[in-house]
Amino acid sequence: MTGIFKTKNPANFFLLLVLAIVLKLPLFYTSSFDLPKTDDDVLYQSLLSFLNSKTKIFPKLYPFLSLLLLFTQALMFNSFINRQKMTGRQTFLPAMSYLLLTSLLPDWNYFSAPLLVNTIFIFILSSLFQIYNNEKAKGIIFNAGFAGGVAVFLYFPSLLFGIWMLLALMIMRPFKINEWILCIVGISTPFYFYGIYLFIRDQWSWGALFSSLHIKLPSIAQSLWLAISVFLIVVPFLMGAFYVQDNLRKMLIQVRKGWTILLLYLLVSLFIPLAGENQTFENWIIAAVPFAGFHACAYLYTTYRIVPILIFWASVAFILVWQYAGPVWH
Repeated sequence: MTGIFKTKNPANFFLLLVLAIVLKLPLFYTSSFDLPKTDDDVLYQSLLSFLNSKTKIFPKLYPFLSLLLLFTQALMFNSFINRQKMTGRQTFLPAMSYLLLTSLLPDWNYFSAPLLVNTIFIFILSSLFQIYNNEKAKGIIFNAGFAGGVAVFLYFPSLLFGIWMLLALMIMRPFKINEWILCIVGISTPFYFYGIYLFIRDQWSWGALFSSLHIKLPSIAQSLWLAISVFLIVVPFLMGAFYVQDNLRKMLIQVRKGWTILLLYLLVSLFIPLAGENQTFENWIIAAVPFAGFHACAYLYTTYRIVPILIFWASVAFILVWQYAGPVWH
């Protein structure tokens, strides 16, 4: 299967869709989607209020939206990796890796604010790559910042993602204070308009405009299922990171910078959920995007063909057993 996804064959789109349906089918047997969390911001809560009114007509609306988002994000990330030549060849492995990764932890399949934010983060990631040696980058920088500001109104801890955006600017372009200010203005613009909205409705307060951040370590029940899942996430990542480092000299400067940005993306996305109060793995789905990039390299670059095959089928077997026979969906 990994050999099939190594090539960019149009038929692979349909194979990818079949893989997504097989892995995500248990989504349609759970109803743990429609409750807002403490970290969810006003835009996501408004969206939930709208969607909840539609579930009477379409009871499986949330599972369907989750599947649609995950599959769309897989294609978006795959297109980004191929367009920027991050792996040196056209392939469907990033999309395959993303679908596998998001199936290893059941919380990553729930319809949630972090899942929606992932779509925005992939857009920002793609936008920041466009500013390399681009004389007309100001509009792109502002749009990326604005998208980041919108993400905050879905999931407030994603405000910390602004740190990554500024670091990415510093890596992709020579430091220019006006571009940093433009990025910050872009992030601030949604707050400006929402502040006007609150003022007009006589609801103005700083507490309504800005939620609070609390650094808190999660308290998560340990299990053998969880240990195996984390193992299947970490081992391919370490392999992929090794192969990226090993091939770094062969890469274009822009691609080297890209992998640095993706690694920083991973580090920041692992920290962001600690600023929230949700005690599940749900918020860590924002780390699935950079993880998928390194997983794709583990499948692509390994010299022993049996290794990626074993990793793939071990992951699929574990996912199917855990989701269909294990204590997953609640």
